[in-house]
Amino acid sequence: MKNLLIVFSSILVLFLVGCGEKKEDVKTQEEPQKKVLKVGMELAYPPFEMSDKDGTPSGVSVDMAKALGEYLGRDVVIENIAWDGLIPSLKTGKIDIIISSMTITEERKKSIAFSIPYAQSSLAILANKNSGITSIDDLNVTGKKVAVKKGSTGHIYAKDNLPNAEVLVFDKEAACVLEVVQGKADGFIYDQLTIYKNYAKNMDTTVPLLQSFQKDFEYWGVALRQNDPLIEEVNTFIKRAKDDGTFDTFANKYLTDAKKTFDELGIPFFF
Repeated sequence: MKNLLIVFSSILVLFLVGCGEKKEDVKTQEEPQKKVLKVGMELAYPPFEMSDKDGTPSGVSVDMAKALGEYLGRDVVIENIAWDGLIPSLKTGKIDIIISSMTITEERKKSIAFSIPYAQSSLAILANKNSGITSIDDLNVTGKKVAVKKGSTGHIYAKDNLPNAEVLVFDKEAACVLEVVQGKADGFIYDQLTIYKNYAKNMDTTVPLLQSFQKDFEYWGVALRQNDPLIEEVNTFIKRAKDDGTFDTFANKYLTDAKKTFDELGIPFFF
């Protein structure tokens, strides 16, 4: 009997070990979690980058990020980062890419890489109604004050091309608009869509000068770290999204009124 108990115990141990090994095998065969794509943007630029009333990220760039994530088979996490912190966050690996209405410039390309352009834009002016400003030349006059957002292409343009004006630099777009609305600045230089949007909110005090005064368009791109192999997949996604109407869907969802105005004025639209 004792021998039988020993044999039975040995069989039971082997069975349990076998079950344990089988369970471990099942565990290793589980599907791996999707790799997360961390997308940096400043949620302060509606309708491209903004938040809903409950704080949920929304806008053209958010929808674009989600579509890119779906194309790559990766879950997307939106990181809301102040404009000045976007490129440092990318370079240090806090985020994987930037989709934040960022203009492709030679200066930025010295430290980061860009995808092919996905949108085009140009600078415009939001002028105070009583300023007498009708063109960019009217701003380049001693005594005139120009509001710009720090680090924006409008800031760069004013610094390089308006030596006679007083350039007022602010961290936030809203602060620039307020200066113009209150008559403390004669004009605010920023991209055409932002100028149109802020004019629509302040029709009693501002005038939009939407026709471009630049020789060339500005182009927006997805920003990545230099030599990141992901750039090829991002470029493929952008080409496909342009061809299959994905960007048209974004425009119809968020930019209907602006597109109509741009078409009436004969101004090329973003997408």
